[in-house]
Amino acid sequence: MSIKYTTKIVPKIPEIALASRLYFSQRGQERHARPAVRVALAGMIVGVMVMIVTICVVVGFKQTITQKVAGFGAHIQVVSFDNNSTYDLQPIEVSDSLLAQLGSYEHVVTAAPFITKPGMLKTDSAFEGMVLKGTDYWDFFASNVTEGALPQSPQEILISTSIASKLRLHCGDAVMAYFVDDTDVRARRFRISGLYNTGFTQNDDLFILTTLNTARRLQSWDEHTYSGVEILVDNMRYLDETADKIYFATVNHWDEDGYNVYYVQTLLEQNPAIFAWLDLLDMNVVVILVLMLLVAGFSMVSGLIILILDSVQFIGIMKALGATNRFVRRVFLTQAAMLIGKGVLWGNVLGLGIAAVQYWCHVVPLEPATYYVNTVPIAFAWDWLIVLNVMTIILSMLILLLPSLIITRISPSKVMHFE
Repeated sequence: MSIKYTTKIVPKIPEIALASRLYFSQRGQERHARPAVRVALAGMIVGVMVMIVTICVVVGFKQTITQKVAGFGAHIQVVSFDNNSTYDLQPIEVSDSLLAQLGSYEHVVTAAPFITKPGMLKTDSAFEGMVLKGTDYWDFFASNVTEGALPQSPQEILISTSIASKLRLHCGDAVMAYFVDDTDVRARRFRISGLYNTGFTQNDDLFILTTLNTARRLQSWDEHTYSGVEILVDNMRYLDETADKIYFATVNHWDEDGYNVYYVQTLLEQNPAIFAWLDLLDMNVVVILVLMLLVAGFSMVSGLIILILDSVQFIGIMKALGATNRFVRRVFLTQAAMLIGKGVLWGNVLGLGIAAVQYWCHVVPLEPATYYVNTVPIAFAWDWLIVLNVMTIILSMLILLLPSLIITRISPSKVMHFE
């Protein structure tokens, strides 16, 4: 009596259920403990972990440095069209209505006037060049005050800890400031109300802060005359769009000689070297992501090949029972997807764990003079991380399609004969 096999038996078994039976034992433990599979899984975990840490660090660098640059000079500045490259800016007239209009645009957080004046701080034993900046918008510096308080009276200034160290000054000390005009030198006596430290040494060594009224009286300007207007936006994605709106709002203002009064510039135009360096980080990210995706992909290729070679007898039996090559390939690709899922999960746990430790504990320090920050900055860009995980899974599965073709070359007759 002969036994007849039917092709309708196997397709009734779902690929996921069959792959799970191959992947897990009856006790729910993983069957695959061979070193080659473990190495493949480790490669997947390391690749995902490195990619997550890379994105968190690079996005953290860009956000932190952009915030510091914007803290000193805002995202957008409206200044005089006739300005040179110094901090002794030509004054502009800004009416209350124009100031209100600039602050009313979508994505604009604030539009704050400012006044700058280059000068020098001098003590009995040392002196230091500086730029006195008068402003009434203190959010950025308030978060970076290390000692004392923000200036409140016309005689108070806020200086950086680096300037204080060079001049051996402390909070509450008095210091003389000298400002050079076209015809004379003005001297002012200030009291240090507080110290700040942003870690952005390039500007910490330069700026001292005071109230807007103090700077206005020093310049002998009226209440609507400023060095410029600083405008902050809520998202860098809308920087160019907002700058265009502000440009069209100010482009038709003319002075008595028929020249355009206002010039609109973004922080990218003010600091091209810094943002060119940040753009180079994007290229590094692309290189690292590509390399890690290749590592993760080829690790899973080796893992899938081991799974297939380890189950040659099973494949031969399935084909003898009538299973198609396509069906068997789906079974093993489902197994590989389980390994990929495990690798992505543990890669996320380790990557986000390392990023969280650095975010809260600041384990890895940096030299502020070189990197503008004291420690490696971390930002959890969840949108990028979600895209990274989805693309890792999709690309890994696509890479596995080719090696899964090995299944089509396995002959049931040869397997049975070998056994």
